[in-house]
Amino acid sequence: MPDLLLELFSEEIPARMQRKAAEDLKSLVTNALVDAGLPYEGAKAFATPRRLALHVAGVPAGSAATREERKGPRVGAPEKAVEGFLRGAGLASIDEATISTDPKKGDFYVAVIEKPGRTAIDIIAEFMPGILRAFPWPKSMRWGTTSTRWVRPLHSIVASFGPETEEPDVVPFEFDGIRSGKTTRGHRFLADEAFGVRRFDDYATGLEKHKVVLDADRRKEIILHDAKDQALALGLDLVEDPGLLEEVAGLVEWPVVLTGSFDEAFLAIPDECIQLTIRVNQKCFVLKDPDTGRLANRFVLISNIVADDGGKLIVAGNEKVIRARLSDARFFWDTDLKTRLSDNLPKLDEVKFHEKLGSVGERVKRLIALSAELAPHVGADQAKAKRAAELAKADLVSQMVFEFPELQGLMGRYYAQAQGEDASVATAIEEHYKPQGPSDSVPADPVAIAVALAEKLDLLAGFWAIGEKPTGSKDPYALRRAALGVIRIVLENNLRLNLGAAMRSALDLQSADVADPAAVVPDLLAFLGDRLKVHLRDEGARHDLIDAVFALEGQDDLLRVVSRVEALGKFVSSDDGANLLAGYKRAINILKAEEKKDGAPVTGKPHADHFREQAEIDLAAAIDTARATAADAVAEENFEAAMEALSMLRAPVDRFFEDILVNADVAELRMNRLQLLAEIRDATHVVADFSKVSG
Repeated sequence: MPDLLLELFSEEIPARMQRKAAEDLKSLVTNALVDAGLPYEGAKAFATPRRLALHVAGVPAGSAATREERKGPRVGAPEKAVEGFLRGAGLASIDEATISTDPKKGDFYVAVIEKPGRTAIDIIAEFMPGILRAFPWPKSMRWGTTSTRWVRPLHSIVASFGPETEEPDVVPFEFDGIRSGKTTRGHRFLADEAFGVRRFDDYATGLEKHKVVLDADRRKEIILHDAKDQALALGLDLVEDPGLLEEVAGLVEWPVVLTGSFDEAFLAIPDECIQLTIRVNQKCFVLKDPDTGRLANRFVLISNIVADDGGKLIVAGNEKVIRARLSDARFFWDTDLKTRLSDNLPKLDEVKFHEKLGSVGERVKRLIALSAELAPHVGADQAKAKRAAELAKADLVSQMVFEFPELQGLMGRYYAQAQGEDASVATAIEEHYKPQGPSDSVPADPVAIAVALAEKLDLLAGFWAIGEKPTGSKDPYALRRAALGVIRIVLENNLRLNLGAAMRSALDLQSADVADPAAVVPDLLAFLGDRLKVHLRDEGARHDLIDAVFALEGQDDLLRVVSRVEALGKFVSSDDGANLLAGYKRAINILKAEEKKDGAPVTGKPHADHFREQAEIDLAAAIDTARATAADAVAEENFEAAMEALSMLRAPVDRFFEDILVNADVAELRMNRLQLLAEIRDATHVVADFSKVSG
């Protein structure tokens, strides 16, 4: 079957846009093919700095003819209905329709729409200009005198279609005055000449001959392999950076790896500052000494040309820029060290945190108070927690963090260490932002835990206080991430923490006016509960078991919730649990039916003197014993024992349903037995709401 080859050749496409643009081209074209009745066998998109390319394999030579019968209105229907039918069916008059008869509905119009098959080339030529005009670039530009927009000036279009055994044809279309053809160009500097292409195989081979590696993933492999080899030759290790690797692969069509060096004196700067300076300013990788784990004074750069001098001039140019940028970084470092972190605190009063939540300085005061309150509950020294909270934001006004905001917290730790602060305080300054994502680690030091929890609880309480809650997919203040951070810190450190009380304390410290304080804490706990459900589901817990536990009131101790969910999971997977659940469901169904019939819930305790059968007496006794034992076990947080206590109900419940007719003719017997069923419900709800459990 024929293949389709497309290439859009332009000036340099920003690296950050290339991969998505290639996938957009693929989805737009393949969707258009399928919509036109041209299913394909496979497709792959490619991007380099100067081109987007697409290869679609196994495209039919043309679409099949179609015949469709479209049912219309009844004969004699209003004129408007008939006109709408004619427009939709593409008929000039009602005479072009046929009349069909339905024995029940009478006569109605039918339009027979026949569409002849079309060649794939004609179909592709028709939809391609529209795809290019509406291409979803994040940013685009106009050039010359035309109104057409593209990410950068477009120079040529390759569009060929045909089977492997024949000379492919050009798919003829025009975009912005550029007509499609079968000619492209090679590397801008190494092989800047036009050459003809026929189909994908010779296109990719031709590009390679003209110093262009088409596949971005292959360019990444070349860069990573050669960079590691050159690092090894120097006795060093490459500091891998996936984000930078993706970016530089989008900056070059023919990657050439070179190494340079900088003055060893710059190694006095923290490694992270060196790496970030070199990465941001020159898109270069850094190397480290495998023996010490510290950075070496060498770097790896990626060139887009093979230089006649072996790259010496390119390396020298990069070394010059890096020397200047590292000089700036050393100035920032040395200047910041001259000012104690505590001396930066007055400056935080001038930095606005949020219009309704005050300055960063005001927020620091809240963090100090909240960290001090949380410290005893997480095993932290209260004085150290207060000191860490006091200094946690002080590096925000440092010169290094002003230049590189992503270093906030980390630079605070370095400055705190250099100024003789306690090790736990320095660690907390860095880690109080953690975790910043699902793959990020959580603080483990008690002081860091206290400040990290205070940071997130203050954030949540503050924005809830002013009504700025996440809506739909919008979460501009990363409140979902903060909630998940609280959950992970508590669970991964096995903390017993009353989150309701902690939330109330955080809310009391807010300077903002809270419209309804009594409603905010329950709403916040519900939000945390929703995030915990997501977290537990991601960990493999059943959603129905989570709902069964959360249906109970007062679930603000996360460890208790998780332990209860785990115990419930084991219980319902056992034979006793599964059978008791079946009996519970049967009891609930009977109760619901009778309560609906009577129009009132079943309340009150059953009377012993109304029991007529031994099965009733045994079940009542078993319920009393199981409920008391389960309640004691829950109070001791022995949830497995609570489940075991409930399992005592299995046999008497089974026997009750075998021997007893609930809907007895005598009203008082019927009500007494319904009350006994309600007792089953109440007893199991000591542990979880079994109505939420599926099965």
